[in-house]
Amino acid sequence: MSRVAKKPISLPKGVEFKQQDDTLTVKGAKGTLSIAKPAGVEVKLEDGVLNLSPETIEHDAITGTIRAILANMVKGVSDGFERKLELVGVGYRAAMQGKDLSLSLGFSHPVVFQTPEGITIATPTQTEILVQGADKQRVGEVAAKIRGFRPPEPYKGKGVKYSDETIIRKEAKKA
Repeated sequence: MSRVAKKPISLPKGVEFKQQDDTLTVKGAKGTLSIAKPAGVEVKLEDGVLNLSPETIEHDAITGTIRAILANMVKGVSDGFERKLELVGVGYRAAMQGKDLSLSLGFSHPVVFQTPEGITIATPTQTEILVQGADKQRVGEVAAKIRGFRPPEPYKGKGVKYSDETIIRKEAKKA
């Protein structure tokens, strides 16, 4: 059996787990998340601890995957996830206009990004963007979309980068 699937998931206080027909739902302070339960995976809730087990050996891999997704859902509804982006470059700025994120990235026009449902975007400074939410996959997807407007380039390092990202710099051509 998968080593990941063997680990139990403990539910913190304030987090509820429900298993209906084909859906697994986790509800907490930051929101409610649900996924479709795949066939061949058994989920048991005992004393605030979730245990997963495959019904047959063929369902071993999907059990580990579902366990990881459920653990991320539990962490998301209790603590939440966040991704920090930095703008590097002269004149590069970010500002919130209502619920929309306005980015000045050296184009002839500002780029306006509409915040999706379930995600909050904040700009602590003009060169920092903070993407927060309960769903880990959606937080990463929104951060990647914002980074995709102007990915960092290797010569000067200008662009939108993750705060923990290291830009490998190239040397300019010499005559």
